[in-house]
Amino acid sequence: KIQKKNHTGYMVFDSVDPCHLYVYIILVHLFFCVRPRQRNRQFHRSTWMTSPKDSWPRFSRPGISMTLLESKDGIQYFTFEHSRDYQQVQFKFLDAVESMDPNNIVALLQLNPYHIDSLLQLSDVCRIQEDQEMARDLIERALYSFECAFHPLFSLTSGTSRLDYLRPENRAFYLALYKHMMFLEKRGCPRTALEYCKLILSLDPDSDPLCMLLLVDFLTLRSREYHSLLQLHQDWEEHRNLSQLPNFAFSTALCHFHLSQQEDTDPEESDKQRQIADQMLQDALIMFPGVLMPLLDLCTVQADPAVTSHSFFGPKSQQPPALAELTALYVGRTFNLWREAAVMLWLEESVKEVLCRVNAKDPLVEDCQNKRKQRYQSAPRNIHRHVLLSEIKEATSSLPLEVTTQPVMGFDPLPPLDSVISYTRPERQHAGASNESTLSLFFRSLLPNFNLQVSCMNTQNQSGR
Repeated sequence: KIQKKNHTGYMVFDSVDPCHLYVYIILVHLFFCVRPRQRNRQFHRSTWMTSPKDSWPRFSRPGISMTLLESKDGIQYFTFEHSRDYQQVQFKFLDAVESMDPNNIVALLQLNPYHIDSLLQLSDVCRIQEDQEMARDLIERALYSFECAFHPLFSLTSGTSRLDYLRPENRAFYLALYKHMMFLEKRGCPRTALEYCKLILSLDPDSDPLCMLLLVDFLTLRSREYHSLLQLHQDWEEHRNLSQLPNFAFSTALCHFHLSQQEDTDPEESDKQRQIADQMLQDALIMFPGVLMPLLDLCTVQADPAVTSHSFFGPKSQQPPALAELTALYVGRTFNLWREAAVMLWLEESVKEVLCRVNAKDPLVEDCQNKRKQRYQSAPRNIHRHVLLSEIKEATSSLPLEVTTQPVMGFDPLPPLDSVISYTRPERQHAGASNESTLSLFFRSLLPNFNLQVSCMNTQNQSGR
């Protein structure tokens, strides 16, 4: 009961249950205070890979879904699928890339703020223009869109979920993960980046389309997870021949060296680790002598004249094309790991021992030379793709002509030659035959408004002046 007024003129409550009064007060608070705030609040789905931001556009499913293709021997094979509406947006995106105007991609994103390829392409443009924050934000938005489309059975951590890189709908997920991983590494989060590296590798460990085996050793060393790298090498060596990759040959030796240097290691165990490190580094230098001089150059270390003048390490030593590509990639990526004074002293001692073994005509030297001649003549397509994504200039300059003379699109670099196509783009009428060079097409993939002919004309005009 509520008595409107008493003799004092104030409202009073008469015979009201205190519990009812509390409920009444809470309801009034919710109605007048909370509801207006919630009207402008966005409710995002809880995700693992990224944390949704309130600054992002309101999320609506862009038309991407995931389907379970089959389950076999405990492995589940999935694929992303595009709806008809999303396919139309994809066609418009390709038109925007060909227009060479990044504003067209921006306009497309305004209407379709979670279109994956547009986010990836615009992220590259922002990164080149040194807007790292926006570049990262666009990649995170793409990952969020993917995760919202996950199949209920798809797992990021079990290691039993597979995505076929041959399907174009799946490739953007690989690329988004890779770019996010590299942003994490540059921000000083190598352990998180390592987990993403393992995730990408687990999606297709047999084909390894982005060749993450060329990167996992670097991130493991950065994370100081030495035992983890040695375990991976032991488990995969038999069926993947990891020791035939320069990065594993040198990085595993570096792991043993760091284990020998740890203060809490038993002296006997420390000596054992150091002996293993010495032997492995010497074997790596004998198998891959082309690593030494570029590594010393990037470490700004002047090599001993006895080393530079020797035919084994000197300029006369030649490498097959594929080995030169792998060597440049490893040196350009990991040279900072070798700059420590203790590591450099260890390297110097090992080089001297190698020269003694070479001069003594150690049988291993000739055996490794024959192996280098027989192998490494040509690298598979996934290694070329990895080099392009790494953007390490020492490695990209060593790419073969069959890669550098074809257009490379940033949203799908070097697509597989046997792609599984689920839908095709309608034919379009072109005004004339294209006369663009590979260099122009490459820059167009990164900066769609780049025009090589206009740039050359401007350069010539400036030179004439």
